[in-house]
Amino acid sequence: MDSILVIIAISLALASILNIVLTKFSISHIIGYIITGIAVSTFFDFNGSQNLNSLELIGEFGIVFLMFTIGLEMSYSKLDKLKYLIFVNGFIQMALSSIAVFLIAFYAFSLDGTSSLVISLAFSLSSTAIVLPYLKKSKDIVTPYGEKSMAILVFQDLAVIPILLLMGFLANNELSMGDILLNTVFYAAIIIIFMFTIGKKIIGWLLHFSANAKMEELFLSSVFTIVICASLMAHEMGFTYSLGAFIAGMIIAETNFHIKVESDISSYKDLLLGAFFFSIGTKIDIYYFATNLYLVLGVLVLVMAVKAIIIYFIIRQKSNKSDSTKSSLALCQIGEFSFAIFALAINQNIIQSELGNFLILITVLSMLLTPFIVNNIYKLASIFVVEFFEADKISPVDLSNHTVVCGFDILGRIVAKELTKREIVFLIISDNLQHVLQARELGYKAYFGHLDKYPVLESLKVEQSNSIIVTANSLKNKHIICEAVLEYYPEASLVVKINSLEEKVALSNLKIKSFVHAQHETAVLLVQHCLD
Repeated sequence: MDSILVIIAISLALASILNIVLTKFSISHIIGYIITGIAVSTFFDFNGSQNLNSLELIGEFGIVFLMFTIGLEMSYSKLDKLKYLIFVNGFIQMALSSIAVFLIAFYAFSLDGTSSLVISLAFSLSSTAIVLPYLKKSKDIVTPYGEKSMAILVFQDLAVIPILLLMGFLANNELSMGDILLNTVFYAAIIIIFMFTIGKKIIGWLLHFSANAKMEELFLSSVFTIVICASLMAHEMGFTYSLGAFIAGMIIAETNFHIKVESDISSYKDLLLGAFFFSIGTKIDIYYFATNLYLVLGVLVLVMAVKAIIIYFIIRQKSNKSDSTKSSLALCQIGEFSFAIFALAINQNIIQSELGNFLILITVLSMLLTPFIVNNIYKLASIFVVEFFEADKISPVDLSNHTVVCGFDILGRIVAKELTKREIVFLIISDNLQHVLQARELGYKAYFGHLDKYPVLESLKVEQSNSIIVTANSLKNKHIICEAVLEYYPEASLVVKINSLEEKVALSNLKIKSFVHAQHETAVLLVQHCLD
């Protein structure tokens, strides 16, 4: 017991010190947890030890809570809206990536068909645990590339279920594929019917009761009960823990509690994800990596390049080069669910243990690189698509007491015209490149970028502006922009166009100087003209 406490104490101390240092350099805390796992595993020599099963189970529930928060984002209406991106783009990406990796493994590396199939399916997955939190934190989740990337990640997470079932079929020759599929459909139907009928009523009752009790700990315990029970039910039916959590999240997304639920569990989710990434670090054998350095790095680069090219051309069918490039960079790594696939394949003797450890090492290294890629995704995209990358290249403007106009659609153009008439100094910021080019043709100072990005706020000298006019139509975009501006400069003078009183209520928690109700102001002008 004493030795375990020593290991835990050293791990916590090392992770804390590393993350403090890494934060100073704007490096993801994920790297700190993985490095801690590598160091502790190497020092105490328990790489590959079976005693880590409990730690891995705790870490797996980090993924469970992550999938739960994804479900909170995936209400029925949003899922229906994104069904093409999820089911078409997601399926094509996994199919093409699997085929490409299978051909490479089978012909270039002369592996057997079964091993090549397992590798191809595992390597077609990307890391939800790293990419999705970045998209949320950076607000890129509401951008076109973020939305498309999230949709593919959702499909991949759902595809883990049939992949794990396939592993069971490959390991058990007594069951036919027909039996496997029949059992899968049957149990999946039971889970979905139960969760969306009886389960939905139980979830609604629990949240309503605990919220009315006005006891934070009771509400939080109710959320944990819902997540864990849904996860255990899915696991008992032969699926992943994550499936049950995802469905539970979708159900809560339709209630009024989804924002509170997500905020309440965020710290616990992050702690569990830390345990997950620590367990990933323990899987790295430094000595094996050193002796096979060139082979490991060569395969890693090859797989990430193949995935990036495939994702780029899939997204490019209906998107611009910039969004396609950023999506391909964000999703080119190998995901955390690959560990479950390789572990099951090794335990069931589907692939050799040495090959499995080699594949796990490649997966870990790809995830180790991912935070550096996603944190610098705009800079990396600029290497390939320069004309779309002005967002982080805006030279600091030589202005003060100016007005910042956010957006240049019809309303933005009218605002710019009125400001010009009144000889007010202003500039325009928009995330629509066509609008930016159009504004420049009209002689305005216009920049391409997102006003919720710190470098953009800094370059436009928001802290020296007279006011910021927000003309965005989406309530979500308005909230993100205003929140980012006020976080950067709390005294900012924000003037926001709203379409309804509900929008005003939704934004009332922010320190916004004034709201302009579009319909109300139009009505006042109509009456004035009528009386003139």
